[in-house]
Amino acid sequence: MSVQRVEVRQGRYADSVSLMLISRELSGTAGIEAAQVAMATELNVEVLTGMGFTMPPDYSANDLLIAVRGAQEAALAAAVTAAEQLLSKPATGGSSSSEQRPPRTIGVAARTGTGLAVISVPGKHAFTEAMDALESDCDVMIFSDNVSLAQEIALKDAAAATGRLVMGPDCGTAVVGGIGLGFSHSLDVGPVGLVTASGTGAQQVLCLLDAAGIGVSAALGVGGRDLSTAVAGRSTLAAMTILDGDPGTELILVVSKPPADAIAEQVREHARALRTPVRFALLGQGETDLTAATERALDALGVTAPSWPSWISDRPPRPGLFRGLFCGGTLCDEAMLIATGVLGEIRSNIPLRPDWTMDVSPHDPARSHAGGHWMIDFGDDALTQGRAHPMIDPSLRTEHLKAALEDASTGVVLLDVVLGHGAHPDPAAELLPLIARTEIPFVISLIGARQDPQDLHGTAERLHAAGASVFTSNAAATRHALGVLGQAGQQR
Repeated sequence: MSVQRVEVRQGRYADSVSLMLISRELSGTAGIEAAQVAMATELNVEVLTGMGFTMPPDYSANDLLIAVRGAQEAALAAAVTAAEQLLSKPATGGSSSSEQRPPRTIGVAARTGTGLAVISVPGKHAFTEAMDALESDCDVMIFSDNVSLAQEIALKDAAAATGRLVMGPDCGTAVVGGIGLGFSHSLDVGPVGLVTASGTGAQQVLCLLDAAGIGVSAALGVGGRDLSTAVAGRSTLAAMTILDGDPGTELILVVSKPPADAIAEQVREHARALRTPVRFALLGQGETDLTAATERALDALGVTAPSWPSWISDRPPRPGLFRGLFCGGTLCDEAMLIATGVLGEIRSNIPLRPDWTMDVSPHDPARSHAGGHWMIDFGDDALTQGRAHPMIDPSLRTEHLKAALEDASTGVVLLDVVLGHGAHPDPAAELLPLIARTEIPFVISLIGARQDPQDLHGTAERLHAAGASVFTSNAAATRHALGVLGQAGQQR
């Protein structure tokens, strides 16, 4: 029988990313079944309760909670001690002198001369910080998710009034001034400027361009809702205009998860008024996939697209159901758009049709898996509340993957593995033993640039050696997975 311990540290604070990483490290400790170290906010308490922890009687949102569960009290005590040691590690790279301390507000930071503010705070606080940045004459990148639609529109209207740009909210990837922000890659400077209403979709295109030897002038993420009817392309239109005035940009490529039809047409109309040529990678029924769109952009530059690298396993095909488990929502969208034309209904937590909706439980993988074919986006807001993004901490996806592998109806597993700065230092590590010990075919979309720190080709070879088929094109990976099921993939 399991025992648990939830301890309160009054007035103790640590940032959410640090706490998530500490939680992950404790979860891998011998004798520990579950661990969570978090501030005692309403959301985090809800997450802990959902994990089965009983909250102590007295705590406030300004306190820190250490929650562990395991088989023996000794293991719990050791885990709490380890948590204290990790919490006590001093920050590196700083100075104790008051002159060198970082600014505590956006307004103070803006007076140092910066022109861009990156906002990464809980979503309910992001609006205030972003508005402060705009009022301090800064462009804004909002990495935070769970920002309301009304707040997003208000911020983008405020930016338009001051001639500034809002990237996001939920802007996971950007390149500004040759510097990658958020989840980024080691890229060369080059002639293509991206405007992206997509995170992992942008990463796919950036990495395909890199494989073709083409660099980028910028990648301006505008948030996944920007091309919705409500937001109406506010930041997309502004970002296109900015890149049109950039002498280093020879081609603009607009990348988006499925947009609203009317807004996509407005963006195309705006493109016709620009001096710089514009190409589009807009996912949707009847549209080209991201790989084909990138190839067309290369053709517009007079560059022949290479053969996209792949490593094919000889693991035999088998009948069964399609299981897709994604860190990236746009990659999940793209895979569903390709596969649904062959398989029909695909259930998902980000479905192509409302009646294909699938509820996904973060606490009970086996129960949440619907019958039939399904694909899950583990980066969706509902599954990242109180936990790190799956590109940082893939443990939730791993638990669902284990359940899928125990399901005799599973015929093929399609996964994305995303490399780069900000992502897990070795995202293949948790997958290798799972791939090796099953006969179920694994197909992996490996999204990475040639110079990324995780070693693109080395990671591909390790995954392939374990038994997976690996593709640097998500579209190609999806079509291969369909072939494994004995289906012919759609032709582009």
